[in-house]
Amino acid sequence: MAGKLNFSLVAPEREIFAGSVDQVDAPGVEGDFGVLPGHAPFMTTLREGVVVVYDGGSRRRFDVKGGFADINGEGLTILAEQAEEIVEG
Repeated sequence: MAGKLNFSLVAPEREIFAGSVDQVDAPGVEGDFGVLPGHAPFMTTLREGVVVVYDGGSRRRFDVKGGFADINGEGLTILAEQAEEIVEG
């Protein structure tokens, strides 16, 4: 896989995450989906669930309560109704 995916997770009160990552998995209303660098553009509504961000060997998880995902030539932006990082451990 060449390159990185620009990803931004935004909640109404603040930007929760922004950075270049390898992959993002998200809970779409029509099913879970994964986004890699160079993904075809699309927009979808999100259901309540977990967004998982992969970068190298690390994985971060975020609980989202609905919203929208926009995949375009610039990367992936998730505008969540509510979002917070899940702290494991």
